[in-house]
Amino acid sequence: MIPALSMLKVQRKWLVAIAIVIILSVAGVYVATKYAKEDSGASANVPTPAVTPVLTVELTTPQLADWPQVITANGNITAWQEAIIGAEISGYQLTEVLANVGDAVKKGQLLARVSSDVVTTELEQSKATVAEAEAMLAEARLNADRARKIELTGALSAQQINQYLTAEKTVLARLDAAKAKLQADALRLDKTRIVAPNNGVISARAATVGSLTQPGQELFRLIRDNRLEWRAEVTAVELGRIKPDMKVSLMLPNGASIQGEVRMIGPTVDIQTRTAIIYVNLPDNNAARAGMYARGEFELGQGTALTLPQSAVLMRDGLSYVYRVDASNRVAQHKVMLGRRLGDRVEITGGLDKNIRVVTNGVGFLADGDVVRVVNTP
Repeated sequence: MIPALSMLKVQRKWLVAIAIVIILSVAGVYVATKYAKEDSGASANVPTPAVTPVLTVELTTPQLADWPQVITANGNITAWQEAIIGAEISGYQLTEVLANVGDAVKKGQLLARVSSDVVTTELEQSKATVAEAEAMLAEARLNADRARKIELTGALSAQQINQYLTAEKTVLARLDAAKAKLQADALRLDKTRIVAPNNGVISARAATVGSLTQPGQELFRLIRDNRLEWRAEVTAVELGRIKPDMKVSLMLPNGASIQGEVRMIGPTVDIQTRTAIIYVNLPDNNAARAGMYARGEFELGQGTALTLPQSAVLMRDGLSYVYRVDASNRVAQHKVMLGRRLGDRVEITGGLDKNIRVVTNGVGFLADGDVVRVVNTP
């Protein structure tokens, strides 16, 4: 009996110990779970720090507009026709120069004088030769007329009569030669006056007092009628879209804009550059000058264009960008292709959908990924 009681007491002690262990384990789990929930609730209530916008901006979306369709080209402004003026007699000294670069002159206006002393002397000598030949001709004619009258009478031999008639013809030929020499000397005297062959403007002057005239020497250069034209270079593809009398808007290097008109389309295409020349008449009294390099637009008609304000486009490293804005007001840099410009707007030819919101102001101060404050919505 005694060993049985001892065994029962030992079993009871073990059961009590196991129960205590189980109770302590459950209590530990409960406490740990409770504190974990409290820590979780506390961390959830901590506020996330706010992102400060770098800039306050306005937004817009691309707009469709009815714009003129154009072909853009570049080219040189040149004289429609340029006259090279030189002396027609050589070896004579320039004694007077009456015109300078930029002078507007009329046809026949005196530009310079060549020394005429020698030519005048030769002209007077030719006049004297003509007078002498005329006197000799008068005498020869009298003798020839007398010989004709008595030819049938036999008073003179046939040989003598023939001599008188031949002498008349010889003197007549000498007179004609003297008159030709007189005419040539008179023409040479007239050529000592260098005159403008046409109305226009003097574009260059090489004439100086005291210099000797030389064959083919350029003394003046004249822009005929002060008429200029723009010679535009266009590709073979664009050539078929351009017609005579088409209007052209030309932008000069100084910012001035003038209107021209297509005069002629070049008949050939350069085999090296594959471009053709379009000749465009320019109006009188404009700011264009021969030698300028200008940009122009051939007006083809009207067409639809997708446009943005120029302030919305950022030029960087030779490329064009806009800044898109997402739902969280964060901007993203977006490359686009540009076309024509009209007023304060620019055409978008590629890279942008018409429903995308873009920043319109301060694009130069933004970087990819910046957060902005939007003050309006399109």
